[in-house]
Amino acid sequence: MDWTTGLGWFLFHLGQILLVIVPLLVALAFFMWGDRKVWAGVQMRKGPNVVGPFGLLQSFADLFKFVIKEIVVPAGADKFVFLLAPLITFALALVGWAVVPMGPGWVIANINVGILYLFAISSLGVYGIIMGGWASNSKYPFLGSLRSAAQMVSYEVSIGFVIITVILLSGTMNLQGIVEKQAGGFWNWNVLGGGGGPQHLIATVIMVPMMVVFFISALAETNRPPFDLPEAESELVAGYQVEYSSSPFLLFMIGELANIILMCAMISILFFGGWHAPWPEDYLKGWNPTLASLHGLVMLWGKITLWFIMFALVKAIVPRYRYDQLMRLGWKVFLPTSGIAVALVAGLRVYGIIG
Repeated sequence: MDWTTGLGWFLFHLGQILLVIVPLLVALAFFMWGDRKVWAGVQMRKGPNVVGPFGLLQSFADLFKFVIKEIVVPAGADKFVFLLAPLITFALALVGWAVVPMGPGWVIANINVGILYLFAISSLGVYGIIMGGWASNSKYPFLGSLRSAAQMVSYEVSIGFVIITVILLSGTMNLQGIVEKQAGGFWNWNVLGGGGGPQHLIATVIMVPMMVVFFISALAETNRPPFDLPEAESELVAGYQVEYSSSPFLLFMIGELANIILMCAMISILFFGGWHAPWPEDYLKGWNPTLASLHGLVMLWGKITLWFIMFALVKAIVPRYRYDQLMRLGWKVFLPTSGIAVALVAGLRVYGIIG
């Protein structure tokens, strides 16, 4: 087929998209299984262990259960918006993966402002939750959606400032460029100041706390425990999801989990070298380019898995914050801290201490 024609271009890019989305959706099922296993391990339980070997097929059984259930729409709900909300949440969670580099050259859209694109898409995610809470025509979902809006906006500010420190350190907003800057070993990773000599140890003192701020803000941004206030079952039953069942509820869950994995990918890319190994990769020079890219793919998803385990451990161990504590942490601690970090990294760049 001639890939230069309109149809060829469409089929080529459709194939690229499916090559990312289909394995991602399958991986989400196993990440959900892993989440439940970690939680069970912390509580000295077995977790899923019946469906399939080691319970690995439990998530697929849950999928079929949700799909064959009846979709119930409350009598007073706005039916169109009620059903549109989970679709928006699901779609936006997947669209963000368009700019995530899986390996050298392995990215759907290698745009120069990829990091801004991701920030914009993550900001839009709150609309699905607000629409779902409002369209339910019930007090608890509406309160849960308002909480979520306030929480996501609050922590997006600190995430934005942390991202600016990485941009200043790397000198680019292209995600592939950010990863390439961290090649050559873990001492060149952004979390350790981006390498380049002893003077980068000064940047390390700034970037390690920024990585911690990004991780905690990612928990809040994805409504993950201990910041799951929008769906706090002890207060709001299930928050904005109260009136949802069957496939719409499943779409909300998949969207939330896809966002969590995306945040794990962002931590790996921005701070921990993306697809690069923690050691020099001189041995890759003689490899076939496809094998070298597969090596990078394994490295990246290994890091994503480790960070997801961290997300799961926090969920299992840390008690839920009160809402006032959540807001105080975001506005009175993380915002000024990340703002000062931006000024410090900018100063280091301007005066040539790092570069």
